[in-house]
Amino acid sequence: MNDNLEGGGKQSLEIGDQQVTLLQPTPPKIDLRDAAAIRRELGAVYRDMRSGRIDTADGTKLAYVLDAIRKAYEAEVLESRLEIMERMIRK
Repeated sequence: MNDNLEGGGKQSLEIGDQQVTLLQPTPPKIDLRDAAAIRRELGAVYRDMRSGRIDTADGTKLAYVLDAIRKAYEAEVLESRLEIMERMIRK
């Protein structure tokens, strides 16, 4: 069996003289729809690091990206609220 998981999560398996490509299942989607969901995911990453399920360096990178997503979400919410307030002032 040829492990080539970096190239799209595929593995090759030779059966007789044929080579069969096995696709890895798509990981479940992670809920990041609001600040509470992002906080829950950060907590899950933290617990995975503490328990040793994921390497601390990998967990730190995931937490960094989650924080960037949180900031983008925050900016979007603030922008939306500001637009609503500006529309109310103009009326």
